[in-house]
Amino acid sequence: MTGRSAGPEPNRPRPAPVPPALAAFLRGVERRGAVLAELQCGDASTGDAALAAAMARFRDEAARMPMGDWPSRFWAMLLAQPGLRGHTAVAMELEASDRLAELGSGPRAALLLRLAAGLEEAEAASVLGVALPSYRLALHRALPRHPDGSADPDAWQRLRREIHRRIKTLPPDRLARLGRIRERALEGGTRATPAEAAEVAPRRSRSFIVRLLWALLILCALLFAATFSDRFADWAGLGPDLSGPPSELDASRPASRYSEEAGLVAHRDFELLAEPAAMEEAEQLAFRSWLAAGGLESPPAAQLEEDE
Repeated sequence: MTGRSAGPEPNRPRPAPVPPALAAFLRGVERRGAVLAELQCGDASTGDAALAAAMARFRDEAARMPMGDWPSRFWAMLLAQPGLRGHTAVAMELEASDRLAELGSGPRAALLLRLAAGLEEAEAASVLGVALPSYRLALHRALPRHPDGSADPDAWQRLRREIHRRIKTLPPDRLARLGRIRERALEGGTRATPAEAAEVAPRRSRSFIVRLLWALLILCALLFAATFSDRFADWAGLGPDLSGPPSELDASRPASRYSEEAGLVAHRDFELLAEPAAMEEAEQLAFRSWLAAGGLESPPAAQLEEDE
C-alpha cells in the first residue's frame, strides 16, 4: 500500500482558469441582478433562473469583449431572457404601492435599470438599444405620479429606497443560492444540477392548472352522461313509448289559414262581390251585348235558361 494519492484522471478536461476580474464582476452584480430580474417578471424564482442563464452566457462571451462593455452587455443579456418578458404580481409587494405591474415591459425595464442596476441614463439607453431621448421618454412614463397626473418626486424616492433595501436585505438562503448560481457559471456549467434546478426553477402557479383539469374532468363526465341520457329515460319510463305500431292521426278538415272575411277581401272579384247590384249587371252582360248587336242570332244559352 502506497501513501501516494491517486492522480487526476488523464482524459478529464480541466476547466479554464477564471479571470479574477470576471469573478469580481459577477459577484458585484449578482444582488442587483437578482432584484432587477425579480421585479421585472414579478417572481423571485423565475428571476433567479433568468439570472443563472444570463451569467452562464456572459461567462462565455466576456473574454471576447473589452471590460468596459461588460456592464451594458450583462444587463442586456439578463433582460433578453424569455422569463423576463412577462410580469405577474410580486409575491412581496413594495411598501410604496407596487406600480411595476401596471407598467409596460419597456418602461419597467427603463425604471429598474436606473434604480436596481444603478446605471446612468446613457448606459441604460445602450442596454435597451434605444436613443437617449427614447429612453428618457420611457423613464418619464414609468415615473410615479399624483392623481392629477403630475410627477411625484417623493414616491420616486420611496421606491428607490425600497429597491435598495431589498438589494441589501436578501435572505441568507437566497444569497446562498445566488452564490451557487455564480460559481456554476464561473465553472462553465450551463445547466444546474437536478437539486439546483428544482430550487431555481420558476414556481409556476398551479391553481390555474388544477382548475383547468377539474373543468375538463367535469366536461368529460357531462359528455359521457349525455351518451346514456336516452337510455336512462327509457329505463326510468320517462321517454316515449315506441314499442307498438305508430298511431294513426284522426282525419279532420285542415285548418284554414285565413278567415272567411279575409278570403273575400283577397278574391280577385272583390269589388263585384261587395256590390250585389253590380254583380247582377255583370251576370246579364252577355245578354245585353246580344241585344246591342241586334239580336241576329239566338240569345246566349245562359240567358235562355234563366228565362225558362
